[in-house]
Parts: sequence; structure tokens; C-alpha cells
Amino acid sequence: MTELGFPVEIVEEGSIKVYVPKRGEVLPSCLPVFFNPVMELNRDLAVLALQAQQKIVGRKVIVCEPMTGCGVRGVRFAVEVKGVGRVFLNDIREEAARLAKFNVKENNVAGKVSIENLDANLFLSMYAAPRKRFDYVDVDPFGSPAPYLDSAIRALRDGGLLALTATDMAPLCGVHPRACVRKYGGKPLRTEYCHELAVRLLAGCLVTVAAKHDVGVRIVFCHSTDHYLRVYAVASYSAQKADSGLKEMGYVLHCFRCFHRETVKGLWSMPKLECPECHSKLSVAGPLWLGKIFDKEFCSRMKKELAGKRLGQTRRVHKLLSLAENEVDAPPTYYVIDKMCDKFGLPVPSLKNVINQLETANYHGSPTHFHTRGIKTTAPSEVMKKALIETTKK
Repeated sequence: MTELGFPVEIVEEGSIKVYVPKRGEVLPSCLPVFFNPVMELNRDLAVLALQAQQKIVGRKVIVCEPMTGCGVRGVRFAVEVKGVGRVFLNDIREEAARLAKFNVKENNVAGKVSIENLDANLFLSMYAAPRKRFDYVDVDPFGSPAPYLDSAIRALRDGGLLALTATDMAPLCGVHPRACVRKYGGKPLRTEYCHELAVRLLAGCLVTVAAKHDVGVRIVFCHSTDHYLRVYAVASYSAQKADSGLKEMGYVLHCFRCFHRETVKGLWSMPKLECPECHSKLSVAGPLWLGKIFDKEFCSRMKKELAGKRLGQTRRVHKLLSLAENEVDAPPTYYVIDKMCDKFGLPVPSLKNVINQLETANYHGSPTHFHTRGIKTTAPSEVMKKALIETTKK
């Protein structure tokens, strides 16, 4: 299409058809307008989360996506989510804004979608006044969402839903710890449960930034998938709730020798440095969010909305939401049984048999969406090791 200035192709996703830059062998980041087909699951879940939020507030919602790319996510919101009153899209690249406008027109939602061509923080700041704020803000950058947290929070109304994507997994998972400290204000660890720590580091950064504006946030859903992680949080304009959120901040202590791990709440706590099980030195991650990362009602609403939606990733979405429901009351961190068995020279048993053995010992255990071989449990590492040994004997 000559009016866009670059070759395009048609992609079907959800209930819409959009034009995207012709991909070929080019990486998504090298396209004239960013589009990543791998993020379809991300967008499917975003549609469900926004619909769940709309049902909770019980009125038409105003939606914002400050980095829209080709507009696929925003167009899906306008077409697929019932009760959307207005969608505000923006992208700093002129080519992206042009393509997004074209896709809006092609899907017959021009009457409810506005598109701007501005810097994301500038765009969000334009809607920071009390009567201009959004019910839903979706920050999905290439890299870290940290530079946009302040303006995103200010553009969110009381009770609004904020969705954040982070694709900079190397810093968050401990490969580049200094970068993680700079961006998120917390130290990561390269452990088997680093993806959960990554979610909690992002959530902790959000909580502390929001608290500066006397805003408390409640994490209602998250997931770590493929090359990125995602956090959804509901904002409350309340200094008291902001203080309560800060009380859920703390540290995760980990022993690389015996797999012992524990949490210490409090931003100014002095974590102990000796493992109580094997007396080795403990490694510290944090400060990070130690509160719940799933809300049972919100996850259930998302799962309920799945029945009425046309999604390309339905099976994966259903499995992820089912696992999330089971993780609601689970403690932070999880054990990866393959890693433990390798450490202790044990044959690798099935996940189900290990969970049954833990329940026999009066400890709760459940699978986790963070890792296909992971188990979330209330059992300490010593009990977990005994459960593995007993399971492999059978």
C-alpha cells in the first residue's frame, strides 16, 4: 500500500483483521512499525482482563494505549470488549500512527478511537488531571516499562486498571543485576524461580512509584510467558492504602546449596545472612513485592469471560488462568523438581506424585504457571527433599 510507504500484509487476530508491516525474515524490532505475532497471548489476556474490569466497574470505560504500534491491541479493545466508551491510542513514530489510523478505519471503529503521534510520557501527562484520567492504561514497551510508571499512574483514575509488560528479562532475572537495580530499585537473583522474582521486582517498583502519589496498588493478575512478563494492578487513591502496600515489600533469602528460601517483610529489615538448614551464606533478592500476585475473583472473572470470546490462544489462556487460580494463596517462590533431583542425584519423578507425597506429609502443593516442572508449596526445602526421596522409592 503506497500511501503507508512500506509493504504490508493482513493478519487476523481475535475478531479483527489488521494490516501489519510485511515481516519476512526481519525481526519485529527492525520493522518500520513494531508488530510481534508472538504477543498474541499477551493481547488475548489483555482483552479478558479489560472485559473483567469493565464488568467490575459496571459502566463504559475509557482506555489508553500510549505505545500502540500498528494499533492491533487498541483495535481489539474497541471491537471485542463490551462497554468500551473510548479508546485513546498513541505512538511516537509517525509511520505507526498512520498505520494505526488505517487499521482503525478498516475495522469500523473510527467513531470510538482517537490516535495521537506524541512521546508516550507526554501523551499520558496530558490526561493526568482528575476529570481526564483513564479507566485502563496498557503500557507495552519494547524493553522496560519503568520509565513510564510515573506518568501512567498519574493518568489512571481511582479504581482504574494498569497493565504493564516487561521484555527486559536479562536484568530482571539476574543476568545484569546492576541494570535491574537502576531500573526497578531491587536486586535480582539467578535462581530457578527467577521469573517469579522478576514479576515481584516489577510489582515492587510499581508499588513504590505509586506510593509517591499517595496511590495504593493491588496486584490482581500476572504471568510470565515466553520472553516477557506481565503485571495487572488496580489503583486506589489513598495514602493509607499506599502505606499498606509498602508494608508488603521485603526480601527473598535464598540458599544455593540446600534450596532453602524464606521471605522477610519490611523495606528496612536487616536480612540474616546464614542459612538455618545448612549454615551456608544466604543470597538476597529485593526489595520486592511479597504480597499476593493473583486475585481470585479477578482470575475467575477472566476465566468466565473466556467462554464468550474468539481467541487464537484459547487453550493456552485457559490453562494459564486455571493454574493462576490455584496459585492465589500459594507462598512466594517455587521448587523446580528437576533441578533439585539433579543436585541430590535422584531420578526425576512426576509432578503429580511429588504433590501427592507433600499432601501426605500435610503440606499443600500445586503446579505453577511460571515453570512446567515447578511446585509451589508451604513445605520447607528439607521436607521437599524428603518428599522427592520418598516419591522416587515408589
